[in-house]
Amino acid sequence: MERKIVITIIISISFFLMAHAQVVTVSSPNKKIDVELYKNQDTTQQSWFLCVKYLTNGQHYAVIPQIGLGLICEGQDFSHDLEFIKSGKLKKIQDNYSALLGKKSRCTNEASEVVVSFENPSKLRMNVVLRAYNDGVAFRYGLPQKNGRHVVTDELTSYRIPDSTTRWLEKFDLSNEKLYAKMEDAAIQQDWCYPALFNDRNSKCWYHIHEAGLSRSYCATKLSNRDEKNSYNVTLPYPHEGEGEALPTIDLPWESPWRVVVMGSLADIVESTLVDDVSDPNILADTGWIKPGLASWNYWSDNHGTRDFQTVCAFTDLAAAMNWPYTLFDWEWDAMTNGGDVEDAAKYALSKGVKPLIWYNSGMFKWITATPVDRMKTHENRMEEFAWLKQNGFAGIKVDFFLSEKQYMINYYLDILEDAAKYELMVYFHGCLVPRGWQRTYPLLMTYEGVRGAEWYNNTSELTTTAPEHNTTLPFTRNVVGSMDYTPVTFTNSQHPHITSYGHELALSVVFESGIQHMADRPGGYYNLPDAAKWFLKKVPAAWDDTKLLDGFPGKLAIMARRKGNDWFLGGIHAGRKDKIQKIKFDFLPDAESYKLTLITDGAHDKAFEIKYMVVDKATAIDVKMLRRGGFVAYLTKLSF
Repeated sequence: MERKIVITIIISISFFLMAHAQVVTVSSPNKKIDVELYKNQDTTQQSWFLCVKYLTNGQHYAVIPQIGLGLICEGQDFSHDLEFIKSGKLKKIQDNYSALLGKKSRCTNEASEVVVSFENPSKLRMNVVLRAYNDGVAFRYGLPQKNGRHVVTDELTSYRIPDSTTRWLEKFDLSNEKLYAKMEDAAIQQDWCYPALFNDRNSKCWYHIHEAGLSRSYCATKLSNRDEKNSYNVTLPYPHEGEGEALPTIDLPWESPWRVVVMGSLADIVESTLVDDVSDPNILADTGWIKPGLASWNYWSDNHGTRDFQTVCAFTDLAAAMNWPYTLFDWEWDAMTNGGDVEDAAKYALSKGVKPLIWYNSGMFKWITATPVDRMKTHENRMEEFAWLKQNGFAGIKVDFFLSEKQYMINYYLDILEDAAKYELMVYFHGCLVPRGWQRTYPLLMTYEGVRGAEWYNNTSELTTTAPEHNTTLPFTRNVVGSMDYTPVTFTNSQHPHITSYGHELALSVVFESGIQHMADRPGGYYNLPDAAKWFLKKVPAAWDDTKLLDGFPGKLAIMARRKGNDWFLGGIHAGRKDKIQKIKFDFLPDAESYKLTLITDGAHDKAFEIKYMVVDKATAIDVKMLRRGGFVAYLTKLSF
């Protein structure tokens, strides 16, 4: 019965595509992915659309049968009655580049590209750049006219998703801090955050919809299926009282951000760097001062801790004891008392070999009064503040409360990055959008929040029960597209308790990737760990040379292997309510090499560990026991004989 349904759906989609005129096909270098351009014969619809196909069981299956194309500007329509002008020659994109942080240090931007040109009834040109990658597709719009300015009133990019698709979607929120929900259909119609994860149940293909290469020339967008449940439209920001203009203003010539679909197996999704691949290269001449690493952080355990000099010093001492390079002074540092002020705290940190980081309010909203306010808003303020920070030995800044995806806010983000680079200050954003590829262009950008992180243990009781499923969803959704400041690895309880095991919490140091990894627990939470767990947290890096998904499924299980140099770090978590025996294969290791394995698993209860040592190689497979909502870590170092 299931086979008959699959065949019927394939035939239906095939007849739909045959009824339209195919004009261009671009195939990925490995021939597994095709993106095809079709002319829509229905004159009431947009003129052109794309179809994305994936090779399954020897045939290319239309995973996304229709992606509508088009832009509408004030006075100009680039969606209806577009005349096809030409298709450029096939171009091979081959760009190898290095990354200072993230899931891989050596990345490859390899694709097949064709530029297609159209003309609207006013004889104005619109280009669509089509790229097919081995792990997805990307496309962008271009208006090549040399002079002029347009206000974009609507973007008509829309992804038509078949019913036979499971979706993991996050309700839109300006801080991107909701939970992902799994849906077998599209019964809910509303706005959704990027990235969005889909699994076509017929072809077994997974895909991930996002945008990348966002610049000053546009706003950030979201997805919405309000108009039609299975059509996810790229949607511009809505106007809000007291904010800047919602609609983007573009100067010609112009190129849009990339519309990105990462495709393949779950491992292809998790291991992909496509969002960075399509984004602009690094603009910095010198990057030697950019150093990913772990940081101690007092806000989670003591919301007002930075007011107190002694508390700040205790977290500095924690960083020094754990060999973490950084400590963060969070909000209210301008009110620090009890033995010293912020400059004294910075001197103390530096005397311990720890570099201080420091928090700022973006100052963009009068109703957000957390201090200090208004030190970031203008170029002049930033220059004065950054000079003071540099003089006092600060290594980076955390800027909070952006809460807008409009073009003026995109400019503000990039202003901060460009000014901070002049003073060699690393940056990370909170209360913000999710990554759009900026970490390649501005490698001083260490991480973003844009996630429902451990801070929510302070806010409501909800994360206590949702964390296991949420944590096992994030490696396949939010963390795919860039660094994620979840502020993980908390063993003690804040205002609301955990139900995850200590093994689960320890594993988050590997499962989650962040260029600055803020270890959020209080000092005692780390000092009281067994020696093996402390030893692991002293060794675990914050940037990786390679990443492998060993096993997993969104909301159920995530087993990650990450390499730094010759060493491998493994982290595994599961969300189940029963104990689980997980088989771990080491077939990702190089041939003819042996490794010493240190394995730290759940122990007799959820606050205990069990430690094992053994020698493994590529042929080894072991069984690891995880308690309910449990986890494990492993460290592998190559043996020399």
